[in-house]
Amino acid sequence: MADSSKKMQIVFASAECAPFVKTGGLGDVAGSLPAALVRAGAEVIVMVPKYATIKDEYKAQMEHFSDFYVSLGWRNEYCGLEKLEHDGVTYMFIDNERYFARDYPYGFFDDGERFAFFSKAITESLQHLPEGFECDILHCNDWQTALAPVFLREFYQGLPLYERVKTVFSIHNVAFQGQFSDTVMEDILGVAHIPAAATQLRCDACSINYMLGALHYADAITTVSPTYAGEIQTPEFGEGLDGVLRERSYALQGILNGIDVAGFDPATDKRIAANYTVDDRSGKAVCKAKLQEELGLEVRDDRPLMVMVTRLTRQKGMDLVMYALDRILAGGVQVAVLGTGDRDYEDGLRYFQDKYPGTMAARIEFDPALSQRMYAAADMFLMPSKFEPCGLSQIIAMRYGTLPIVRETGGLKDTVQPYNEFTGEGTGFSFSNFNGDEMGDAVFRAARLFWDNREAWNQLVTQAMSQDFSWTRSADKYLDLYFFMHPEIERPAAVEAAEAVEEPVAAEAEPAAPVKEPAAAKESKAEEKPAAEAEVKPAAKPAAKKTTARKTTAKKATTTKAAASKTTAAKATTTRKRTTAAAKKAAEAEAAHEVKDEAAEAKPVAKAPAKTPSKKTTAPKTATAKKATTTKSTTTKATTTKATAKMTPKVAAKPAVKVEEAGAEPKAEAAIEAKPAAKTTARKRATTTAKKTTTKAAAPKAEAKVEEKPAVKAEPTPKTAEVKAAPKAKAKTESAKEAPVSPAAPAEEKAPTKKTSVRKATTARKRR
Repeated sequence: MADSSKKMQIVFASAECAPFVKTGGLGDVAGSLPAALVRAGAEVIVMVPKYATIKDEYKAQMEHFSDFYVSLGWRNEYCGLEKLEHDGVTYMFIDNERYFARDYPYGFFDDGERFAFFSKAITESLQHLPEGFECDILHCNDWQTALAPVFLREFYQGLPLYERVKTVFSIHNVAFQGQFSDTVMEDILGVAHIPAAATQLRCDACSINYMLGALHYADAITTVSPTYAGEIQTPEFGEGLDGVLRERSYALQGILNGIDVAGFDPATDKRIAANYTVDDRSGKAVCKAKLQEELGLEVRDDRPLMVMVTRLTRQKGMDLVMYALDRILAGGVQVAVLGTGDRDYEDGLRYFQDKYPGTMAARIEFDPALSQRMYAAADMFLMPSKFEPCGLSQIIAMRYGTLPIVRETGGLKDTVQPYNEFTGEGTGFSFSNFNGDEMGDAVFRAARLFWDNREAWNQLVTQAMSQDFSWTRSADKYLDLYFFMHPEIERPAAVEAAEAVEEPVAAEAEPAAPVKEPAAAKESKAEEKPAAEAEVKPAAKPAAKKTTARKTTAKKATTTKAAASKTTAAKATTTRKRTTAAAKKAAEAEAAHEVKDEAAEAKPVAKAPAKTPSKKTTAPKTATAKKATTTKSTTTKATTTKATAKMTPKVAAKPAVKVEEAGAEPKAEAAIEAKPAAKTTARKRATTTAKKTTTKAAAPKAEAKVEEKPAVKAEPTPKTAEVKAAPKAKAKTESAKEAPVSPAAPAEEKAPTKKTSVRKATTARKRR
């Protein structure tokens, strides 16, 4: 049973986390996702190395929480926990100056040892967390924390505190796997003597792979977009890990990243020249003019400005940019690029800047403030990545009303909907293949829309700015995964609000069935009224009944199934009490005329009322229509009788006999006279129906039952006599017509036989 008092408690481990330390998208995720999880009702502790590059203002806010020693191979390393509360999230910084007091997070010869220590410190620190915090989910990110699931399973699994811990591993970029010499396995990791760990970490004869270990040991694997989750299972994008990813595809899913919508808001951003909103974008023109002036470009609002904020690497599509940039600049599109990377790409951008002054601007540097101004000022954002796990730049660009031009891969395909010129749908432009000409075509598709159809362009900008890429949506999907792994923990009310709203709707639908019970009760009372009143109701809609006899009868039979099945027992009990005395009087009246005929008559008569409890609505209302209908009408009723009889309990046969007897009391004489006609008509119609509907299974059975008894074959003329008979006799006759076709006839015949015996005994005693 779910525990409503306990919250989901998550330890989120990452090698970087904004705003403390950030080199890429991982820092943005670690800085935003935990806060969204806290808002959704979870308790989260984020674990990050205490780098020397963290600003002093944050270091001053840290308080020493705990310290202990971590065994790493033959080493025993100091580990301190520095606690910091920031924006409602608890951060624990792993303190070890030997490993982390450096001027940059990565890129050192001992990175394998540094992040093996970080992973071991994470698992060890689960014993030293604040009081009341027992880790349910250990969420690790990228290769820097990939050994934590391995250590947890191999060294800590038997301890009571670790039994409930489930591990989730997120792949942010499968290209960075953490491969090192296999000497690390014994000297640093200390797992060479464990065959399972040694086998599942080794990627070749002399190397081990940290990420490979996490893929084998983690309980669940996620990546940062659904499309990327499928791509990395192929040799083209799997970077050698596609085999194990296909093997564990059942545990792999893609959850799209979000952005900090409050931090990236053009309406409140103080880093841009002028603020603007979706409805009033006049400030964006000001931002464009200011940026053109700042970068030395021609200040013109009639030329589209396309920007790139990226690492200058092949993965980011710089090969395509170098190929098509000459064509793009010559075509009248202004281009501005910000970033650092490979020297060849840097030199190429400087060349084009010199060749096209006033049209091309290259800033080979890392400047977050300038990148923000470029997002806000540009008309288009170019991102032709060879592969892209998720990508945040295109999302930020759309947030600022800058239309992205992307290659359809990974998260770019999931986040950017290509423009459809016929429907006007879309949030940007895209191309499929890693091809420079295709990229150039996509750029000029956007430029032509900017020049030729400004109204459609503005609508596209509005659609892009209206997209929801908040972390709330992503956090809900992560919580779905967490609660799936811990079903004993009850989800917070805030998360279940949407489900609670749907429950009243289902509750309101339920009273629909009981509504029919009072109606059925009224119908049972209506049987006691004079037969003249019973005739008034069917006379209301005679024409409709004739033309739509088949559809109406079937529909009503279906509608009354639920009510009939529920109220049959109640009506049976009530009817027994009301008709006990009437049965005796009816027996006396029938004694003189029907002693010899009772045995043959009992079964057809019993079948007629058996139909009544489950189809009281249909039988009275169609009384008038049946007078004029031919054998086709009888066939339709027989079909309906089959469907209804299946729902009628066998017990209904007993009270049904009494129902007839109660109705027979006021007009016993009329009933006695009408019964032979009803019998004859019923037998005749049943025989005719059985012949015409030979494909039905129940009809031949009913015909056989009728022929076993001493049947009196009469001409069709008794139908006229039946019409002229007493009103009560009509209702009985019609019920008798339908009854022989009922598939439940064999079950209903036994009960009336007992009643017949009682009647004979009673009659014999009175005669004596």
